[in-house]
Amino acid sequence: MGSTARLTWHEVAPAGAKALFGIHQYLMHETGLPEEMIHLVFLRVSQINGCAHCIDLHTRDLSKTMAADKVALVPVWAEVPQLFPETYRAALAWAEEVTLLPETHASDVAYAAAAAAFAPKDLVDLTLAIAAMNAFNRLGAPFRLPVKARP
Repeated sequence: MGSTARLTWHEVAPAGAKALFGIHQYLMHETGLPEEMIHLVFLRVSQINGCAHCIDLHTRDLSKTMAADKVALVPVWAEVPQLFPETYRAALAWAEEVTLLPETHASDVAYAAAAAAFAPKDLVDLTLAIAAMNAFNRLGAPFRLPVKARP
C-alpha cells in the first residue's frame, strides 16, 4: 500500500460507472431483498476483498439500521448466530461462497442451502448484489478510493 495518487475510475469511465451504479439502483429499488440485508452482504463481501472505501461506506450504511456492536461482529457472523436472522445468515454464507469462488466453486451443498433459504428471484437478486459488490471492490481497492474515516 502506498500513497501514490490513482485514477478516479468513475470520472475516467462515466458510462461504465453508470452501468454499474444501475445495478446498485436495481438492487435498492426493484428487488424484494431488505435494504439492510443488501448492505450487510455489501459489507461482508468488501471485508473479504479488503476494499477500504467499501468497508467504510457500507459500515456507515449498515450502522443506520443495525447496532454498532452487531456490525463489528459481521466478520465472525457464523460464531454469533443468535445475532443474525436465519435469512441474513443464509445471505452471508452465500456471499462468502460466491466471493471466494476460486476456493469454493459455488458448491452444490452451498447452492442447495441458498436455494432453500430464498425464492428463485431473490436468490438471483442476492447473487447480483454479491457480484456487483465484487465488481465495485475490484475498482475501489486498486484505485484506492478514499475513506471518510479520519485520524
